[in-house]
Order: sequence, then structure tokens, then C-alpha cells
Amino acid sequence: MSFWATLYYHGRRLFKAIKLYLILAGPGIIVMVADNDAGGITTYAATGAKYGYHLLWFLILLGPVAYYVQEMTVRLGAVTKRGHAEAIFYAFGSFWGWFSLLDLIFTDWLTLMTEFIGMTAALRIFGVPSWVTVLVVTAMMTAMVLQGRYWTWEKIALLFCGVNLIYIPGAVLVDPPIHEVLYGSFVPHFPPGGFSNELFFMLMANIGTTIAPWMLFFQQSAVVDKGMQEKDIALGRLDTAFGSLFTVVVAAFCVILTGTLLKGVDINDAATAAVELMGINKHLGTLLAIGLFDAGFLGAICISLASSWAFGEVLGWAHSLNNKVGEAPWFYGLYLLLLASAGTVTLIPGAPLVLITLFVQVIAVTLLPAALVFLILLLNNEESMGRHRNNLTQNVVNISIVAVIIILSTLYGFSLLFPSTFGN
Repeated sequence: MSFWATLYYHGRRLFKAIKLYLILAGPGIIVMVADNDAGGITTYAATGAKYGYHLLWFLILLGPVAYYVQEMTVRLGAVTKRGHAEAIFYAFGSFWGWFSLLDLIFTDWLTLMTEFIGMTAALRIFGVPSWVTVLVVTAMMTAMVLQGRYWTWEKIALLFCGVNLIYIPGAVLVDPPIHEVLYGSFVPHFPPGGFSNELFFMLMANIGTTIAPWMLFFQQSAVVDKGMQEKDIALGRLDTAFGSLFTVVVAAFCVILTGTLLKGVDINDAATAAVELMGINKHLGTLLAIGLFDAGFLGAICISLASSWAFGEVLGWAHSLNNKVGEAPWFYGLYLLLLASAGTVTLIPGAPLVLITLFVQVIAVTLLPAALVFLILLLNNEESMGRHRNNLTQNVVNISIVAVIIILSTLYGFSLLFPSTFGN
């Protein structure tokens, strides 16, 4: 075979592989980018303003952690054709099934509130009343799922994922000191002042916004609803790897943006950061506000779907985005109820919205170990997983992740009971 014929042959194979990936891409990218939700952007903005570039290394470390956790849901969904909630009920019985489902609903509803908090705060900067934001975005999210096609919903969600990258040009425009960014990114160290309860809280919040229970349920159900097969697992892993890369990049650039321009400014939420930035550079402040709204919107559509999928799987409702409303009334009804109730709470005068946003990230990480233990046990079931069960390396990595999270959660609880444990 001639050189040109060989080049043409390999070019065609590469083109087909890329085309196949683009068809299968979606669940991994969406779940990872949606992980940079309103609560996440608030956490990153506060991290940058408080500690500058000193915790960038910690964020980068969380990228592979998120990949290893989420990759398991790809295999489990593609092999068993069950969502995460259904898989737990099937393998462990109704007691543990309901335990995991109620755990999910509790954290999802609280997290959904933070998405509305972020969206209303972002649009208030432009003079839009909160009640208008709640009504409009609830209508938009409902319209997305009522069109009756998973593929259409996924493509719209991917469009919002693209908007989430808005922080990258924003951080580049502020011209941060490259040597300090590189040092903060690749040399593990604590900020000046050392370890403290406040720093511990921020580390826990960053973990909670990078790895959350709803992500496990969402991606596995999305894999099933999309109809991915065992032969698609390799591309599903690639999709998840790209997603984990994007989530770390966006998080890091958000920290760089606020760490460069707002270092030392007391930032309680991303909306405050956007307003402060507008005083320095109107365009950068606008970018942050738009990004905050997009993050909340993307997080809300994924979190509400994760809960509706889970309940549909467990209670036997029709629960696919390919179903019309008349075919799956309970599925769509729960979806709308979650959105409406979470949005309404954010309109209550005097509600401690900022505190809710930060504490939800910490609550998520303290409840995460239970979900991860179920996931690891399911992935080690040779009867259901066959050759796709966890190998030794995967077990060592994932069990280590669970152990570290349990230790950190325990220490955090101890620090709350005894505030002087790690200093002020």
C-alpha cells in the first residue's frame, strides 16, 4: 500500500472515530461542566479572593479524583442498563435503596436552591427582579425537557456547557503573574497563616463542589437514557476525561480571575465578586455575572433530572426524556415540583442565601461516602459487571478516595465541635 493510500486509510479511521465520539459525547462533559454550578462558582470566587493562587494545586488534584469516580458510572450504566438508584435497589434491597434515594433528594433539593440563588443574584446585577428570574428559568428548563427527545435536550445542555468556558478569556485578560500561577498550580502548599478552621471549610467546600452525589446518579441515568452499550464504554471514558479536564480548567481560571483582581476583598458569593469586578473592569464583571447565571442554569437542569430519573427508576414510572408528558406524567411532574419549590425558597425575604450556598457544598461532601461505597460494591459484582468490574488499580484508587473523604468529613465535624482544633 502506498504512502498516500495508507495516509488516506488512517485518516478515514480517525474521522470515523471522531464522528462516533461526537455522537456518544455528552453525559461525561455535561455532568462535569455542570459540576461548576452556581455554588461551585461562588466557592471558586471566594477561594481566589481569600487565598489567591495558593489552592490551585488542590483544584487540579480534584480533577483525576472526579474522573475516577464518574468513570465507574459509565461502566455500570452501559453494562447493567440501570440507573444508579435502580442498581442499588436491585443489589442491596429496599432499605438501602430508600436510604440512598432520600439522601439524594435531600442534597439535590438543597443544591438546587443554590442554583436559583446564583441565577437570581446574577440577574439582579442587571436589574432583573428575582421573581422574574425564577419564573423565566423554570419555564425555560421545563420547555427543554418537554420537547420529548433526549438528544435535543443534550445538545441544548452542551451549548450551555460552552458558555461555562467564559471564565477562561476573563482570566487571560487580567494578565496574572505566570510564575505565581504555576507555583500555586504545581507546588502543594498552604496559604500564609497555615492550616485553620476557615481553610479547612474552604477545602471541604471545594471537594463538595467537585464531587457530589447527584453526579453519580445523573451520569449513570444519562448513559442509560442515551442507550450506550458495552462497546461504547471506551468513548464514554474519554467523554468523562474531557469533562474532568474542562471542570478543572474553568475552576482554576475562575480562581485566577478573582485571585488577581480581588485578592484580600471579602467575597461571600460570586455575585458580589461580579459587582466588585465591575468597579474595576465593567466587561470582566459582566463576564463573571453571565458565567454565574449559566452555571446555575446548567446545574439546575442536571440536578433536577437526576432526582426525577432516580425516582422514576425506583417507583417504576416511565422516566425517559424520550417519553411525552402523557407517557410519563409523574416523571415530569416531580421535575417541575423540584424546580418550583427550590426557586420559591430563594424568594423568602431574609433567607440566609450565602450561608446556604457554602454549607451545601460541605453537606454534599459529608454525605458523599455512602454513595461512593455503594458504587464501589456494585462495580466489584462479577456476576453483573463481568469483565468490566473494577480491577485492582481502580479499587485501590477509589477506596483511597472514599477513605480520605471519610477522614476529612470526620475531622471537619470534630472542628465544628471543638473550634480551636485548627486555630481560629
